[in-house]
Amino acid sequence: QVQLVESGGGLVQAGGSLRLSCAASGRTFSSNAMGWFRQAPGKEREFVAAINWSGGSTYYADSVKGRFTISRDNAKNTVYLQMASLKPEDTADYYCASSILYIPSKASGYDYWGQGTQVTVSS
Repeated sequence: QVQLVESGGGLVQAGGSLRLSCAASGRTFSSNAMGWFRQAPGKEREFVAAINWSGGSTYYADSVKGRFTISRDNAKNTVYLQMASLKPEDTADYYCASSILYIPSKASGYDYWGQGTQVTVSS
C-alpha cells in the first residue's frame, strides 16, 4: 500500500510560482508512475502531469505544458510539481496519485491518492 501526502499549496498572484510536493510511504514508490491531477470547484478532476518510475518520461496536459514541470526524487520518495506563470484558471485542489501502469493520463489508471492541497491564484 502507498500513502501520499501533498504539501506546498497556497495563495499566489497571477504570474507567480509554486512548488507542490507529494511525499510517499511504501516500498513500491520507486517502481510506480506518479501523476498530478486537479479539481476546481464544480468541475471534474482533470489530469495535469505524470512521470514514469525513473523520471525519464513525462507527460503533460496541454493547458499546463511549458508552465508546469513534474519531477521526482526516488531517494526521498517524493514527487514534485513546479508551477510557473500561474493563471487564475489554475485555481484548484491538486492531488498526487500513484500507478503501477506506465504514465496514465486518466484517473482510473491510478491506484492510490493523496488528500490534496489547495492552490489559489488571484488575478
